[in-house]
Amino acid sequence: MAPEIDQQVKPLAPKAYRFRSDEDEALYMQQRLHRRRCIKCCGCFTALFLILAVVMLVLAFTVFHIKDPVIRMNSVTLQQPVGAGALRATVIADVSVKNPNLVAFRYGNSTTTVYYRGEMVGEGTIPQGKAKARRTQRMNMTMYIMLDKILAVPSYNKDSNSGALPMSTFTKLSGSVKILKIKKKNVVVEMNCSFTYNVTSKAIFQDNKCNSCVRL
Repeated sequence: MAPEIDQQVKPLAPKAYRFRSDEDEALYMQQRLHRRRCIKCCGCFTALFLILAVVMLVLAFTVFHIKDPVIRMNSVTLQQPVGAGALRATVIADVSVKNPNLVAFRYGNSTTTVYYRGEMVGEGTIPQGKAKARRTQRMNMTMYIMLDKILAVPSYNKDSNSGALPMSTFTKLSGSVKILKIKKKNVVVEMNCSFTYNVTSKAIFQDNKCNSCVRL
């Protein structure tokens, strides 16, 4: 008979508990504190990035978004009635420049040209200036109309007999908008207006037909 094999399993010896030394404990606390600081720094940078993103988004739709300035010819009046022997007529136009932007719109000297039946018969000058943020700048512009050029137009006699001379003006205003002294955007505003000179009353009637366009 074969000898019996002792199949009794001996229990494993319990694993010895590893005690931490003071140096290990200090190192563990230092690493834990370092991780906390890293998490806080990452959180701060993330929050700062989100705040900057929101600020830039708001600026993109407000300050950095350049709106079209608007130029208008509010009224046109004849300052000096046309008399016998007069060489030119002086016309005063009430012009306004509306700036809808959050920064100032600066423009240089601009010219307004007067036409009669497609022929240039006079001009005026708008002095350089500045339309403040969200403000309207109003000014008086003097235009000089040369009468000899009007008389040289072939249809003058016909229009004079009808009592009305149809005229028009073209104004080009060039300026710029500077944002935070960093971004500069050039703006060109063009405007076409029409009015009628009454031969009998020697008065100018504005037809309220002004078309303007803006080129950025």
